[in-house]
Amino acid sequence: MKNIFKLLVAGAILLSASTSYAQNESDRWSFAIGINAIDLYPVGEEDNGLGGYFDEFFNTSHYNVLPAPSRFEVGYYVGDGIVATGAFSVNSIDTVGDTSITEISYYSFDGGLRYNLAELWNGEIVSPYLGVGGSYQILDNDGFGTFNGTLGLDVKIVDGIYANVQSTYKHAFEDAFPKHFQHTVGVKFTWGAVDTDGDGIVDSKDECPTVAGLEQFNGCPDSDMDGIQDSKDDCPNVFGPAETNGCPDSDGDSVLDKDDKCPQTAGLVALMGCPDADNDGVADADDKCPNEAGPASRQGCPVKDRDNDGIEDAMDKCPDVAGIAELQGCPRPVVPTVEVQAQLNEYAKTILFDTNKDSIQKESEEVLADIIAILKKYPEAKFEVDGHTDSDGPKQFNQRLSEARALSVKNYLVANGVNEFRLSSKGFGETQPVASNKTRAGKAQNRRVEINLIK
Repeated sequence: MKNIFKLLVAGAILLSASTSYAQNESDRWSFAIGINAIDLYPVGEEDNGLGGYFDEFFNTSHYNVLPAPSRFEVGYYVGDGIVATGAFSVNSIDTVGDTSITEISYYSFDGGLRYNLAELWNGEIVSPYLGVGGSYQILDNDGFGTFNGTLGLDVKIVDGIYANVQSTYKHAFEDAFPKHFQHTVGVKFTWGAVDTDGDGIVDSKDECPTVAGLEQFNGCPDSDMDGIQDSKDDCPNVFGPAETNGCPDSDGDSVLDKDDKCPQTAGLVALMGCPDADNDGVADADDKCPNEAGPASRQGCPVKDRDNDGIEDAMDKCPDVAGIAELQGCPRPVVPTVEVQAQLNEYAKTILFDTNKDSIQKESEEVLADIIAILKKYPEAKFEVDGHTDSDGPKQFNQRLSEARALSVKNYLVANGVNEFRLSSKGFGETQPVASNKTRAGKAQNRRVEINLIK
């Protein structure tokens, strides 16, 4: 008997360390009703020649059966696979082993803990369990306590309803009272499931207990109904196929809509799904010339240079004639225009000299710089620097002065970058007046320098 007792206790301890159980948050409460059979055949009495614990276990002729609902049990899941139970049973005893006796009453008040074995193999239909506990029996008018070990089995009929059968060995604490078995057959009802999110899946089986979901995903949601639960769906709010983790690719360009800047138009991966009709690497939406290849620096427009002078047409003022950058794509003119010639001489006549000398005054340097700039624009053209005087003084002196002043201007121009082979100088004295020498104003106009194109 002691060995059996140790086995029951050891089994209960091992099960209490396990997380396997049938009754849990899904079915916190249970109520069982059934009939019970009391077997008072002496057990564990090998020394008295009466046999061991299970020698007469299946001999139903020893059973005292009350053929009416006679045992009632309430169970409550307390956590970690443990179910606390409380039971009441009643019976009428008229057989003790092979001996008939005058009928006496039997009452029992039981309490204990039960551990379900079904979770070890994830069983749902058949759920065996072991239990330990204690009870107080009243046999006729005598009461006594027992330590109990229980082996039982629940068989699922429908959700929440089970057929139940169990056997409990009750070991009396005092030798004066009988050690015995109580067998029970009945029906068990379970209820009390918690479904926080109201999706019809109890929290204990719901992997997303606070968010309403689908049974196929163990209670987790699939917001876009694409067959991929939200936690595994890269686009949980947009319908998409499984091969792209639930994200759509509306235009079929291999760039998912969530990353596609042009989700309704097939494009290139390199351009985040946007098209590039001219394949110039600039997306059409940013390409000012979407049908002509051009660099990104030109916003996708080609560099057009009809005259091949290295200056694109958009910047070339003479797009059909090769020119130079200095003149914005226009060719350098060979000779100055009439207007340029006139401007050149307007500058030239303002060159100032010291009185009766050929030395150029310093304040003329600015206008001379303007003259040099014009001359450099016509590197192929040749010019003559002409000197003129008024009629005051001897003619010979005026002739020499005009020649000296023309040469002085030429030398200045050469010294400041104008090719000397393009320049010549000549003096005309007082022979070519442009105004009357009878007035001061006229004389001032006649004292001048001209720079004329040699044709």
